[in-house]
Amino acid sequence: MNEELQALQENFTWDIVPCPPYIKPIGCKWVYFVKLNSNGSLNRYMAQLVVLGNKQEYEIDYDETFAPVAKKTTVRTILSTSASNGWSLHLMDVKNAFLHGNLTEDIYMNPPQGLFSSSEGVCKFKRSLYGLKQAHRAWYEKFRSAILGFTFSQSKYDSSLFIHSTSTRIVLLLLYVDDMVITGSDNASIQRLKEYLKKLQNQITKGIL
Repeated sequence: MNEELQALQENFTWDIVPCPPYIKPIGCKWVYFVKLNSNGSLNRYMAQLVVLGNKQEYEIDYDETFAPVAKKTTVRTILSTSASNGWSLHLMDVKNAFLHGNLTEDIYMNPPQGLFSSSEGVCKFKRSLYGLKQAHRAWYEKFRSAILGFTFSQSKYDSSLFIHSTSTRIVLLLLYVDDMVITGSDNASIQRLKEYLKKLQNQITKGIL
């Protein structure tokens, strides 16, 4: 729980502000689960702070919520294309992905018990948090903007597929929520892309983006 709160604070997830008199802040709760290794042994215990998104009100603290997810046919096509051409597959995931989305709505939350006294104020979100109705959409829009700025284009047939191509080479990136599959014929471009994504996450974590 302490690690989770530290990650939220380092990610500049919220500001502590006085609660406006016309606002009823939404609540939050802790969710606990156990992460296992592939052989069933214990990996680690985990805790997530989750907003009670069921208390959000349409057109007040959320609007659009839809975010695309990669189609199964696209996943199979990418894997089969990679295998048939002998391309290497690169898997990446984004740590705390839903914490990186920028919000356009003003959302206030009562602080989790023990974080600080409720008399000091409430949490006004600057970044998204698990449980918010628009969390997935906010993360997707941030990633989409970043990858399009890196000379990739978006597929017309699957919004989760991004392509960088020249007359002789191609790189494919498929986003599935917070996981990515990268493959293609240009290993140098793939390496540059991976370095860019790592740099991007560091900038987001430090609040630069």
